[in-house]
Amino acid sequence: MKGRRVDKPLLVLIGALLVGGLFIFSSAVFGFLARGATNTSSVVFSHVVLGVGGGLIALIIAANVDYKIWKKFAPYLFLAAIVFTALVFVPGIGFEHGGCRCWAHFAGFSVQPSEFLKAGTILMAAAYFSAFRMRVHDFRWGLGGLFALLAAPGLLLAAQPDLGTLGIVVIAVTAIFFAAGARYRDLLISLLIGILVLAAFAYVKPHVLERIETFLNPAQNPQAEGYQIRQSLIAIGSGGLFGRGFGQGVQKFTYLPEPIGDSIFAVASEEFGFVGALALIGTFLALALRGFAVAARAPDSFGALLAVGVSTYLVAEAFINIGAMLGLAPLTGIPLTFISQGGSAMLASLGCAGILLAVSRQAKRA
Repeated sequence: MKGRRVDKPLLVLIGALLVGGLFIFSSAVFGFLARGATNTSSVVFSHVVLGVGGGLIALIIAANVDYKIWKKFAPYLFLAAIVFTALVFVPGIGFEHGGCRCWAHFAGFSVQPSEFLKAGTILMAAAYFSAFRMRVHDFRWGLGGLFALLAAPGLLLAAQPDLGTLGIVVIAVTAIFFAAGARYRDLLISLLIGILVLAAFAYVKPHVLERIETFLNPAQNPQAEGYQIRQSLIAIGSGGLFGRGFGQGVQKFTYLPEPIGDSIFAVASEEFGFVGALALIGTFLALALRGFAVAARAPDSFGALLAVGVSTYLVAEAFINIGAMLGLAPLTGIPLTFISQGGSAMLASLGCAGILLAVSRQAKRA
């Protein structure tokens, strides 16, 4: 609706996480530099200029576009995201990094297409379940539709393999399915199938089984699979109540793997302590609650389901990352939303946040 403003509390929460994330990243990057990394400038450029700068442009554009237009283009965007993600398997374009073939070279830049697959799948799921909401209890249109939506993204992400991203996609789409009125029986069936699929992956992919075993018993191989979680817990514990102080963390310089990546929560906890870590977790929780409040006040089912999907994606990603650093979830390598290094992840996250703000613009006022 023209002239309506975005939800201010939601905007403040997004802004707080982004600004706070830049401070945390700027501290963590010194640890990356101290290790003798030769590509620090390109990493910072990718994160700050392409990720944050490009992401803010995407957020502003998305926040000012009528979100209803995404329903019309959802199938095309979903298909484009699938094709884009499949390019990682094309020789000369895709390449492997960290045991995952989830990266692609374009015009001299490295891109992770699966980050945009999250957004494309959420848009498609919101469009589908809003169109077939009255049939969501029907097995073919409800549970069958859920599996059909997840089929192509699931196969592509499993082949890379990128089970962390696949988990986020599944959680977000299932949340949309639940918000559309899915029966608890169908959700239970989905959960059981998910467990069976994970067990199958653990059987055929040794590294998946290793991560599960490390989660269950991190002390089993403290210098191998359990090293990251061990160093993360040391960093978090050494922060005490109020932390060592901004920039004063020690673990990021030598011991902590990926200080600017999926271990960045440990850097923040060491420097800002229990109070700072609790504030960060509380901000993400507040973002989820505000996003769901926007969904409850959305003027139509598409807007409501879209807000649920985006809110779940942004916050579930953060909580899974934090849980892994605390030893409460298996290591997945997924980033900490709005904070971890990654141009593609930041661009996709901020673009989706803009869509959530667009829904809030037309939401009924409380």
